[in-house]
Amino acid sequence: MTLTKTGIIRKVREEVRFKNKEKGPQLFLFPEMDCVLLNPKRAAEIVDHLFEIMKRTLAGGDDIFIRGFGKFRVQFKWSRPGRNPQTGETIIIGSRRRVSFKTSPSLKEKLNGKRV
Repeated sequence: MTLTKTGIIRKVREEVRFKNKEKGPQLFLFPEMDCVLLNPKRAAEIVDHLFEIMKRTLAGGDDIFIRGFGKFRVQFKWSRPGRNPQTGETIIIGSRRRVSFKTSPSLKEKLNGKRV
């Protein structure tokens, strides 16, 4: 199953909790009420801002390294000759930049079922 942006927002909302500053009498009976859920709109804003920061960083040519997750790297691809598969005509594929991702060793171990 693929995790979409909406799914990420939902997970952030479910898993991120903030301490409740108001201490009412119900906290003695229900201590789990000591935290506040994140507003759905605010969770979406946070995720949007995170992705926007990542896009700007990569568009500027800088890499993004997240410890325990991996590294997003901008790579330059030179122009090269190619072939149109429909006509067989030789064309030049222009130079471009692309993003590659390399997983961290700890994430690799987790994916392959080795020690965590």
